[in-house]
Amino acid sequence: MAKILEVLARSVWDSRGRPTVEVEVAVKGARGRAIAPAGASTGSGEAKSIEVRQAVHGVNTEIRSALVGKLLNQEENDKILVDLDGTPDKSRLGGNAIVAVSLACAHAAAAATKKPLWKFLAGNRAVAMPVPQIQIFGGGAHAQGRMDVQDFMIICTGAGSFGESLEWTAEVYRAAGARLAKRSALYGVADEGGYWPAFKSNEEALAELTGAISDAGFEPGADVAIALDIAATQLWRGGRYHLALENRTLSADQLHAMLLRWIERYPIVSIEDPFAEHDAEAMASFTRTAGGKVQIVGDDFFVTDKNKLLDGKAMGACNAVLLKPNQVGTLTETLACWRAAQEAGYGAIVSARSGETEDVSIVHLAVGWGVPQLKVGSFARSERMAKWNEGMRIEEALGGSKLPYPARKLFKRR
Repeated sequence: MAKILEVLARSVWDSRGRPTVEVEVAVKGARGRAIAPAGASTGSGEAKSIEVRQAVHGVNTEIRSALVGKLLNQEENDKILVDLDGTPDKSRLGGNAIVAVSLACAHAAAAATKKPLWKFLAGNRAVAMPVPQIQIFGGGAHAQGRMDVQDFMIICTGAGSFGESLEWTAEVYRAAGARLAKRSALYGVADEGGYWPAFKSNEEALAELTGAISDAGFEPGADVAIALDIAATQLWRGGRYHLALENRTLSADQLHAMLLRWIERYPIVSIEDPFAEHDAEAMASFTRTAGGKVQIVGDDFFVTDKNKLLDGKAMGACNAVLLKPNQVGTLTETLACWRAAQEAGYGAIVSARSGETEDVSIVHLAVGWGVPQLKVGSFARSERMAKWNEGMRIEEALGGSKLPYPARKLFKRR
């Protein structure tokens, strides 16, 4: 293993025009670089980011001193970072500093072996491309609450390759934009690149998205299906779920019933955070009712934490987990959560954040670790397209459409 020769941090800009942390790790003859993303809709159990100047200073002083001269070993380097911080939520040195260093170490290790990161992570294991979840309409914290549901996404369940999924998505994205323009219902673009629409209800967005799938020439459900991120923690106040767009509040039972109606009426195959992070009983109840029909994903509910996932499994809550490296802090902890999900029989999605950059690390993690799904935002804005385009390059390197592709198997409606 190569020795770490240098660790250097600087402040750069993210997709919302806010500063974030970039880190470079150098070894003899190679260098790795990574940038920390940031979320707008965050779970209370996430690793805590700190002020960027403070985070950069911590990398260039304490973290640099702790890592320079050490062998480049991901698990050992990540342990040094966790121990050095010394807090349960990474709040001393900052989750933003720690995740950037952890990712940069991985890139440096791959570069030292002259391999792309996905190939370095995969080792001798066969890999397949992940199935994209791609936002078409954005709401919630990503669009100033204009819609209550945070993400209306599509999954190209009938596509035969990663590249074909993106081709189909482009058609649906354009069709959705045309429908909004025709009815003068387009406000702009949300944080993750999806359309920011003016609808009168959340269900209207489902109807419009189903219509856009048809307008693009696809059969809803068979060719292209719908995935939702309710981000219900953002809706929870005073023991009820508040739908501001519709000026009404719902109990957990009423929200449960509403989501079941949506599943019956629309080609929905995946629902993320249908209930608030602390509403575990409602999450488990919904999983018992709907888990045989759709994928139920824990994001704020699990915050990429292995122990929270095991607790959820024990109570029967969710059947899939969102994996966000910056949510937990290090690659080692992220990988531990993915391995726990595999052992529990849970699905998984590697995910970007709403505040993103040109960094494409998460695409390599999804491919290299064999995570079957990938979510990076919409089919617009360069910080999103950088990741989709990186996936295209990786698929080409792997042999293109000849690869096994799990879309039909993953989302066959029961």
